[in-house]
Amino acid sequence: MARLTHGFGVSHTPMLNTEEEDWERFAERDAAGSFRDKSGAPTSYAELLARAPADIADLIAPDRLRERYAASLAGMERTRRAIEAAQLDALIVVGDDQKELYHEDNLPSILVYYGETIRNVPRHIEKPNKVAWFQRARGGYYEAEGVRDYPVDAGLARHLIAELVDREFDISTSDRLADGVGEGHAFGFIHTRLMGRSMALPIVPICLNTYYPPNQPTPRRCYQLGRAIRAAVENYPGDQRVGVIASGGLSHFVVDEELDRDLLDAMARKDAEALCTIDRAKLNSGSSEIRNWICTAGAVEHLEMRWHDYMPCYRTPAGTGTGIAFAEWN
Repeated sequence: MARLTHGFGVSHTPMLNTEEEDWERFAERDAAGSFRDKSGAPTSYAELLARAPADIADLIAPDRLRERYAASLAGMERTRRAIEAAQLDALIVVGDDQKELYHEDNLPSILVYYGETIRNVPRHIEKPNKVAWFQRARGGYYEAEGVRDYPVDAGLARHLIAELVDREFDISTSDRLADGVGEGHAFGFIHTRLMGRSMALPIVPICLNTYYPPNQPTPRRCYQLGRAIRAAVENYPGDQRVGVIASGGLSHFVVDEELDRDLLDAMARKDAEALCTIDRAKLNSGSSEIRNWICTAGAVEHLEMRWHDYMPCYRTPAGTGTGIAFAEWN
């Protein structure tokens, strides 16, 4: 039977698609934005500024930004090398969709894609009257020119669908994308920024609706889904080596170090109950992508977290930014 041999986690923030000097530029964009605070309540940039950490000036000093930028790229490269070294036959990617493919007229809570390939197309091409550096950052998830079809392990995907249904998960499915549309950022990041375009490793895309009420899966359901994914893999005929990776997170767009560190600690300790009972109010906006990590943690609870890197990447005086993390289980 197949084996789930490795797990990984990776953030996919646009901050990882920029040049070092661009991190300071997020301040202008964030100042015009709306946010949720660490409790999950709606708030404004001005309100965040008024109650920012006392040491925020040190946290966003140029040398600290440079240090965390370098550490973030190193973490991404470490994860890329670990995926290559794992010698996998397929990689299950647990990501989310932010109205790139799915909208309120048909918004699946859990979807498994089972086409033979998945398309990546150029998006966020530089346009007049748009901020060029941010367009480049957004475009980092996608092909720079032309269309590329990446391989999918369709047989494993169909097997997962059948097994998950047998385990009483109501699974939505898709075997194609609409004409002219490509994969979303959570999956594009794995292809274009993490694997590298030369790595032909087939993936199985699993899309969770982390972002949008009213059908976001609970943390407990995400963990149970991960467990079911592992059981399904181990019931798949053959001797394939399968991995799973969480794409997204951690806390953003307000950095919450306590939430992030507690999450990573619970995963390292294999504390399923702590992961299942994370306050859902805190898992909204960008921080909702933590659900992808909880699902992956359920899938790899038989493995050990060998390492993780965490950088609280503040970028403005209001404490906005992203908790950037990378991890490996085997």
